[in-house]
Amino acid sequence: MKVVSTSKSHGGVQGVYSHASEVCACDMSFAVFVPPQAKDGPLPVLWYLSGLTCTHANVMDKGEYRRLASELGLIVVCPDTSPRGSDVPDEKDNWQFGCGAGFYLDATQEPYAKNYRMYSYITEELPALVAANFPADLSRQAIFGHSMGGHGALTIALKNPERYRSCSAFAPIVQPSTAGWSRPAFEKYLGSDEKSWRAYDATLLIEDGKRFPELLVDQGTADGFLQDGLRPWLLEEACRKAGIDLTLHMQDGYDHSYNFISTFMDDHLKWHAARLA
Repeated sequence: MKVVSTSKSHGGVQGVYSHASEVCACDMSFAVFVPPQAKDGPLPVLWYLSGLTCTHANVMDKGEYRRLASELGLIVVCPDTSPRGSDVPDEKDNWQFGCGAGFYLDATQEPYAKNYRMYSYITEELPALVAANFPADLSRQAIFGHSMGGHGALTIALKNPERYRSCSAFAPIVQPSTAGWSRPAFEKYLGSDEKSWRAYDATLLIEDGKRFPELLVDQGTADGFLQDGLRPWLLEEACRKAGIDLTLHMQDGYDHSYNFISTFMDDHLKWHAARLA
């Protein structure tokens, strides 16, 4: 692991790091905030998964999480959203696919299967790296994210309920198998058999029997992607049928931007901290 940069913030350390990923077959970057309480021993870990077009830097620069994470004693890990590099297949003119749009799945189709293995990266390789290099208590983990990252947080938690104590999302893509901006990506990554897509679709995972005790979702009513891409009412219906406790906040007048995320970041941090205590 290489240290790209470190900076003191709210008594803790915000760092950016890189490493050669075996899972994604390229160099990967990620950010970690370690609060001051780490001097006294390992701390719980909160994973934040970013959305389409983002890197680790978006939430690090605009998410406004460090002050409260420092007060609450939370390590916050912010991975990248996809593999990157000159050898990684990409569609440079398509912001909904390729670099910046890994959808937190393991691709099965060529030429993407070698690099686009973000599910395994987030659930296996990066946690092992974090555990080896930071004062992280991996018996206390939580996960959240925004948009595509909200989709990732929901699906990863549903498939690994024993690992995460809590899961939340800002404006998640709740049913990517039928959303216009994710269906083409799923077909390129996973093939034309839509049965294989169910493993990365929160509503269909719930339909197929996956469970998580409770979920928190914030969604802006002025979000331009609400009707066609996000559709939180589909998650609401799936959770109702499955008996999953979903708290859905429709936030009046808020859009899809980091102005929305930063406004409600404290609410999510407090929610996770209460469950990680």
